[in-house]
Amino acid sequence: MLPGVAAEERLTWIGHATVALEIGGARLLTDPLLRDRVAHLTRHGPTPDPAVTADLDAVLISHLHRDHLDLPSLRGLGRAMALYVPRGAAAYLARLGFTRVRELAVGEEVAIGGARVRAVAATHDGRRHPGRRGPVAEAIGFEVRGTASVYFAGDTDVFAEMAALAGRIDVALLPVWGWGPTLGPGHMDPEAAARAAALVRPRAAVPIHWGTLFPRGLARVRPAALVEPPRAFARLVAEHAPGVTVRVLSPGDALALDPVAAR
Repeated sequence: MLPGVAAEERLTWIGHATVALEIGGARLLTDPLLRDRVAHLTRHGPTPDPAVTADLDAVLISHLHRDHLDLPSLRGLGRAMALYVPRGAAAYLARLGFTRVRELAVGEEVAIGGARVRAVAATHDGRRHPGRRGPVAEAIGFEVRGTASVYFAGDTDVFAEMAALAGRIDVALLPVWGWGPTLGPGHMDPEAAARAAALVRPRAAVPIHWGTLFPRGLARVRPAALVEPPRAFARLVAEHAPGVTVRVLSPGDALALDPVAAR
């Protein structure tokens, strides 16, 4: 057990970049994607349990891409849900009828219940539609602190300034893949995510952003992308950051924050 961490603090990986955080007495949800199909992508794994969205205090949005800012999922939570979004995103969401939107620039911090939420840097394309005209907002991650501390990286490539989080984080939620058989720029593969773990030096790391969404029909011919990234990440963390414990979750699995990082 982690000394001083309340047993009721926990996280639940819903799938992709969607994580429910129960921390500091607050219930938060990151980048909610709660549907079974998005365009040509289908969900692999269980449909999200509606209970994970009950009694939410706020939603944290890392950037505007459709697999992180999914408008049907947000509408299902209600247009009065409190949304914390990167700088540049509020006007776009306000035009769509969302009434409680607050932008956070990198370094800004807010209190949500008993949790402290701080926006941190990310290296990723902030356009809603990469390669096309449309809304633009910077991409960010979040540091969430209650009794325990959690780093949600959003979508990002590895970058040297991640080291500023070293010594601050109990659990790092690190993306290790994407939604297809290959990755574009601004993403981490297992090797890059392991290097991120070495920079951040959390007590534990949970791989996310893998194995949930995949182009329809492609799983039959490219199944490794749905299962191999977290395994490779665990092997590489043992090499690059041997002091970091890796916890691989399946979609829907909950993890108490009190014992999660015990070594």
